[in-house]
Amino acid sequence: MYDRQITKTRQQSLSRQVIFLQKWNHFPIPFAIMDDHDKLVSYNQAFESLLTGLGKDKNITDYLQVVPNQSDPNLLMAKITGKDYLVIKKQIKQNENLLVGIETSGVTDLLEALNDLKRHKYELEAVFEHSYDGIYLTNREGVTIRTNAAIERITGIPKHYYLGKNVKDLVRRGILKNSVTEEALKKKKTVSFVQKNYIGNITLLTGTPVLDSQGNIDMIVTNIRDLTDLNRIQAEQIDYLKDHEFQTEAPQPKNEYEEKYGIVVQSEQMLAIFETAKRIANFDATILILGETGVGKDVLTNFIYENSDRVKTGKLIKVNCGAIPPELLESELFGYEAGAFTGANRNGKPGMFELANGGTLFLDEVAELPLNLQVKLLRVLQEGEIQRVGGTKPKKVDVHIIAATNRNLYEMVVQGEFREDLYYRLNVIPIHIPPLRERREDILPLIHLFLKTYNQKYQLYKEFDYELIDFLTVYDWPGNIRELSNLIERLVVTVYQDKIGIDHLPKEYRSSEIVGRQTQLSLKEAVEDVERRLLRQAAKKYQNTYEIARALQTSQPTVVRKLKKYNIKVKNE
Repeated sequence: MYDRQITKTRQQSLSRQVIFLQKWNHFPIPFAIMDDHDKLVSYNQAFESLLTGLGKDKNITDYLQVVPNQSDPNLLMAKITGKDYLVIKKQIKQNENLLVGIETSGVTDLLEALNDLKRHKYELEAVFEHSYDGIYLTNREGVTIRTNAAIERITGIPKHYYLGKNVKDLVRRGILKNSVTEEALKKKKTVSFVQKNYIGNITLLTGTPVLDSQGNIDMIVTNIRDLTDLNRIQAEQIDYLKDHEFQTEAPQPKNEYEEKYGIVVQSEQMLAIFETAKRIANFDATILILGETGVGKDVLTNFIYENSDRVKTGKLIKVNCGAIPPELLESELFGYEAGAFTGANRNGKPGMFELANGGTLFLDEVAELPLNLQVKLLRVLQEGEIQRVGGTKPKKVDVHIIAATNRNLYEMVVQGEFREDLYYRLNVIPIHIPPLRERREDILPLIHLFLKTYNQKYQLYKEFDYELIDFLTVYDWPGNIRELSNLIERLVVTVYQDKIGIDHLPKEYRSSEIVGRQTQLSLKEAVEDVERRLLRQAAKKYQNTYEIARALQTSQPTVVRKLKKYNIKVKNE
């Protein structure tokens, strides 16, 4: 009885297949029926015409080169006699599946492009969600449409809290102090600013408008970077380098003076001096440069000359009035005629004023001029003419006078050592260059400049360690820039090791004035004491560690590290 029932069921199934095939046998679209094991059960004429040697109970994979589709296993691509077919697999009843094939071209590429698109979407999602910086999207009305996971770490607020909220509401509730989104919407360009967020972290916010095809703002993409965390990491790195490396800190970026003239000008005092020098360079008024020995009077003179029109019409002639014997100084300055004195050139000789005609004459150490020559110099300044030694006729000269001295000329006038009328003729435009100890911002860039200069000169690769840098920046430098330059050259040439430390300093510096003022302290302790005092003064004067770093000409992480070391607080931090 049971066997007869199975047979009857099979007959009914075959009957249905026959009826089905009779109905669809002439349908132009190829289709076939197969079992769960991919064996062919039946097919129509259109399917049969595609293939040769087709027979029932054969595996469909013997005829079709199937390209699997991971996104939909029921949607297959197949190669049939070299043509592309889209094959739909559909279960029509238990243990039987219907295959319907549609010839197509380009569908394979389309599906591949679809898979690529899905892959790109996955990658973009991964970048967005796993970005270390916070990413915040708003529409053109300022309503939050999406945020990433980093927002929670940076702000301490769950990211879903922001969704659907307008940035104006966030500002009103105190979540934000200011909205970079609103600024970007208002200005229609990228906007950045730094602010302290809801939990007290210092953040850098950058809002960038995204425009549609018509050039209108579609959305604002805001990037949020946690500077508090970044500064901590940088400080840790600096500490590590200090403990494990012996490298000098990177010099600050060059300004226009260093780029164009090779001059270090960082302090406010020197910037003001060189700006003044630039403005007066084309005026023929006499310039008197005052300052201690070695502060850079010669460098300033070069700068004035190079920025004047006289660089095109004459030379810069330099005379050190204190280095020439008084009996020879007159002939050197004003020249002499043939036979003026025993041993004189038979053709005579032009003096420095004549050589500088049309240009500039630099009288260094002008305070050392004897009184009789001061009279002659006064005549040049008043009349614009000179008279050679042994000569009878004056000569006109067109010379711009720049004088310099390290002495107090006014006190010399009071004491009768310098002519009062000449003093006022020279002191038309006075410029006082402060000593290096009063403009410590210039010390570190000067160190880097001289170290680089002498490394290049002698083809060496010497470096200074941190302790030596600290010492050099707090030393008083009685010889000013000249002393600093000479010491660095001495260290570069004489120290065998590539890493130069404080122990390599010459003996006279190990018992220097810094240590002399604090005889109970070691050199390291003395340096730390001066360093501590400088940082305390800077912390009172400036608003934050960035301003302190600029003033002391060092890096911000170094300032953070040293303030922590000495337990010094800054006004706004």
